[in-house]
Amino acid sequence: MALDSPYTGIVNYKQVAQSYAADFWEAGGTIFTDFEVTNMEMAKESSSESADGLKYPLIVRNAKGEEIYCRHIVTCAGLYSDRLSEISGCSPEPRIVPFRGDYLVLKPEKSYMVKGNIYPVPNPRFPFLGFHFTPRMDGSVWLGPNAVLAFKREGYKLLDFNTGDFLDAVSYSGLWKLVLRNVSYGLSEMYRACFLNAQVKQLQKFIPEVTVNDVLRGPSGVRAQALDSDGNLVDDFVFDGGSGDLGSRILHVRNAPSPAATSSLAIAKMIADEVKRRFEL
Repeated sequence: MALDSPYTGIVNYKQVAQSYAADFWEAGGTIFTDFEVTNMEMAKESSSESADGLKYPLIVRNAKGEEIYCRHIVTCAGLYSDRLSEISGCSPEPRIVPFRGDYLVLKPEKSYMVKGNIYPVPNPRFPFLGFHFTPRMDGSVWLGPNAVLAFKREGYKLLDFNTGDFLDAVSYSGLWKLVLRNVSYGLSEMYRACFLNAQVKQLQKFIPEVTVNDVLRGPSGVRAQALDSDGNLVDDFVFDGGSGDLGSRILHVRNAPSPAATSSLAIAKMIADEVKRRFEL
């Protein structure tokens, strides 16, 4: 049995994000890249003031010592959302544990096999969609992803490793509780990540004609999965701000579950409503 959704489509999300950025620029916003935030704090009485006399009581600093003054802060930091929250004094939980998803790609001469998006029914116990078939804007077809623990928060390659990120993940009790409850599932995912034949067997459940000779290893993505200390996958939105004067001016979006890109405009409206409520704007 299956559901047919003939109007399901795909977009180039990089172009969507660039369009959002252009709208932001046109509205008077400024975008800083390569700005690793290391500190947020209340400014002293001599804080920066705008031309109309409104004070900017918050300071955001980066690793280079550069500063931005502002009245309120809203963070949507994905893989670093927990760390950014902790910087402002919030709880360390839920913790972000990165999971890498590796894709296969159909060889161009075999792309005729897939004429639309094909998704399995997801297992509600896990945050992953399972192997699916996704035609891309350029005509290629992505197959997957799997789901394995990443040893670096931005570990898009198999051998990417960061000592701090690795220790942060494996020292978290929530991860071990999740692993121990799902040992067979985790081992199966690791096996499929290593052996192409195992991944293709999953694909053949939907298109039996697909063979190992029809696929190539493709790109990878990293999911920012929020876990609580009991090993439960957090599958709803988590807003946090902390306490005190600083907390009254900060909103952290600590978890935005899938499909965050597809629902980005609706999510933005919900966050904007939360901003108005919290900051009484």
